[in-house]
Amino acid sequence: MLGFVHSTESFGTVDGPGIRFVVFMQGCPMRCLYCHNPDTWEIGKGELRSADELLNEYDGVKEFLKDGGLTVSGGEPLVQLDFVTELFEKAKQRGIHTCLDTSGISFTPEHPERFERLLKSTDLVMLDIKHIDDARHRQLTGHSNERVLAFAKFISGNGVDIWIRHVLVPTVTNNDVYLRQLGRFIADLKTLKALDVLPYHTMAKEKYEKMGIKYKLGDTPAATKEQAAHARDVIMQGLREKLKK
Repeated sequence: MLGFVHSTESFGTVDGPGIRFVVFMQGCPMRCLYCHNPDTWEIGKGELRSADELLNEYDGVKEFLKDGGLTVSGGEPLVQLDFVTELFEKAKQRGIHTCLDTSGISFTPEHPERFERLLKSTDLVMLDIKHIDDARHRQLTGHSNERVLAFAKFISGNGVDIWIRHVLVPTVTNNDVYLRQLGRFIADLKTLKALDVLPYHTMAKEKYEKMGIKYKLGDTPAATKEQAAHARDVIMQGLREKLKK
């Protein structure tokens, strides 16, 4: 089986535990206003690679991957679910720690068996929850968050570790009411292992200009580390409130 791959990175330090080999899959149905990789959007493009080719590339750098493993990101990797499943199954045969970095938008709860198979060979899921409020999630990404939240519960129900990621965007997601609501939601995820609140940055503007795409967040300022730290505190407050009930 071949998959459409955008690129690989041999020294990823923000893509799961340790130092990791990262495969960025091509194709994503969402159009997040702050997306910094619009070149990964188009489905059916990229370089056709096999799982064995990618794992051989991994083997070439594995001595440098301290406490790490393989992360598959995107784009949205679940667009190519069958390929990622094959890649992870072969990785586990080699004893490689596997991490899925996903938005969960392509989850189909009406057909869970394919996702159950993937999770059997997945050690960790880094799940991006863009916005906890459905209407605002639609404004931010063009899609409902229904499948995202369902996938979070599905991951937990299958006993797979979850890291939640949330991007803090001034005027968009930095609202204490919604942040506390997010905390109450993730409190029910029994396999939750970590929470990362990532400050929005503006470094993608130049890429959008070169690609001739309008950058819809305009002059929205970058979030500060202090704002992200406050947001994380509010989310954790919501989590603790839910757990006390």
